[in-house]
Amino acid sequence: MSMDPEAESPVIEDTASTHQTLRREADKPEGFDWLAELRGLALMLLAVLAFHTFVAKPFYIPSQSMVPNLLVGDRLVVSKYPYGWSWVSASFHILPRFSGRIAGRTPEYGDIVIPVPPGMDEDYIKRVIALPGDRIALIGGQVILNGKPVPQAVELPVRIPVDANSPCDEATFPGLRVRMPSGREYCELPTFRETLPNGATYLIVDHMRQPLDDMAEITVPPDHVFVMGDNRDHSADSRDYSSVGLGGPVPLENIGGRAEFITFSLDGSATLNPLSWFGSFRPDRAWRTLRPALVPRPAAPASNHKGG
Repeated sequence: MSMDPEAESPVIEDTASTHQTLRREADKPEGFDWLAELRGLALMLLAVLAFHTFVAKPFYIPSQSMVPNLLVGDRLVVSKYPYGWSWVSASFHILPRFSGRIAGRTPEYGDIVIPVPPGMDEDYIKRVIALPGDRIALIGGQVILNGKPVPQAVELPVRIPVDANSPCDEATFPGLRVRMPSGREYCELPTFRETLPNGATYLIVDHMRQPLDDMAEITVPPDHVFVMGDNRDHSADSRDYSSVGLGGPVPLENIGGRAEFITFSLDGSATLNPLSWFGSFRPDRAWRTLRPALVPRPAAPASNHKGG
């Protein structure tokens, strides 16, 4: 049986041509699907916003109003769900203000919360001192709650290292900057331990006489709380009716969450040089809880009564 070479050659040429065509197709760059990428990015951003709105969000301490418990440069986690959700829960306060809450609950004495001042979209951070229906007054810096002075026990001064975020300037803390034999400077703050009716106990700083030390008695309205900063001499809180204060008790729908713990803290020395970032960490402040300690309440005396 004879074979015709000319009859075989077209098959070889067709095969080679097919390989070249496949090679050219493989070498073509794949098209970039911008629509799919943008959709994925939008879904990711929505997921982050939803988490920050309904579950928790990070928070940065910009002022000294909560010294000695919170310092400028502390980064916190704030949970959104403990008191329910309202207009203030949405990230960036994008919702219009409205009254009422979903699954609302009342804070407890001593909770550190995130109130929003009336007419402003700025987040503050303060401690709950009085609850709905409480009567509260201040005399010489001491809280009078429902006619009884809130105990304030003298504690040893708290020493906070002086750094860029805690400069201990003379205007804010006059005469409180001290230098140790090692040469290190500290802000030595007169400190008291305040204890609220539920046993919540925490440290406060009160080192000077100023107008907010005295306040006539008021009654906290329903669905409101009275909040104050732990640094009683430098806090625009419920005592403060100025343009920067909270102007009295805060409506619960203006409470954006509860501070839970510190994640990390920076002393303000970091620059654009990444090598400076590690040296700016305050390692002793990371993972501190922000829930107040509770003083055990004395047990009620046992009854000798026997039921019949």
